[in-house]
Amino acid sequence: MYWNRGSGNRVKGLGKSKIFMNEKILQVRNLKTYLHTSDTIVKAVDGISFDIKKGETFGIVGESGSGKTMTALSILKLLPYGAKIVDGEIIFNGVDLVKMGERGLRAIRGAQIAIVFQEPGSALDPVFTIGEQMVEAVMAHKGAKGAVKARDVVLEYLAKAHIPNPKKIFYDYPHQLSGGTKQRVMIATALLNSPELLILDEPTTALDVTIQAQILDLLDEIIAKENLSILFISHDFGIIARMCDAVAVMHKGKIVETSDTKTIFDNPKDPYTATLLESVKALS
Repeated sequence: MYWNRGSGNRVKGLGKSKIFMNEKILQVRNLKTYLHTSDTIVKAVDGISFDIKKGETFGIVGESGSGKTMTALSILKLLPYGAKIVDGEIIFNGVDLVKMGERGLRAIRGAQIAIVFQEPGSALDPVFTIGEQMVEAVMAHKGAKGAVKARDVVLEYLAKAHIPNPKKIFYDYPHQLSGGTKQRVMIATALLNSPELLILDEPTTALDVTIQAQILDLLDEIIAKENLSILFISHDFGIIARMCDAVAVMHKGKIVETSDTKTIFDNPKDPYTATLLESVKALS
């Protein structure tokens, strides 16, 4: 039996045990993000709603093109050219990010909400060392006060990400690192300013199977130690089963089903969810 409920709010999912509070850190309500092209409108996110509780790992799963990544980008208002939030609310700690201006958002991005993208090679700047980029991330939110200790903080988080020889990596350039080490750097960078919400957008997709497992082990460790709230985006139901307390299933810009992880796996309500699960079983 892979699921048991203990006392209080302790939840054991398909592969993990965790405590989270009933207080909601993020509330998404009727979010609509559309892509405007010269001849059409693509409803990339079409009226979705979900909540993430403090300390919870909440998953969004679906095929490529279902709107998962656009949902993550909408939360941080880091939308690509032509994309626009046309309706809805994104309430983070009681504040609607949709209504917030760019100056306020800059104070939140990377500090209170951080994101790890699926392709670390694209997220790292090739002309700066790892240390330079991570120190900049610290100082962007802590300013001159953080400058003195920024290097020590960076080395501390590189070590937390189980990166061998952090002092060497500090002076390396991205092209000198393997894909797995780059993703560890991205995870360490995301944690530098102690965010309350961490968005993981397909964090293992670009890695081979062995390195995927190592990164998931690292994320398990970090989640347990930091008691972060997590939005975990993946197309892989197996990863969702391991990592998440609850999950929303997305299809063509809509959420077709939301439930705790065990219920989704044991008793899917929507035909699309059942089809996804059958495809996972067929590959296992």
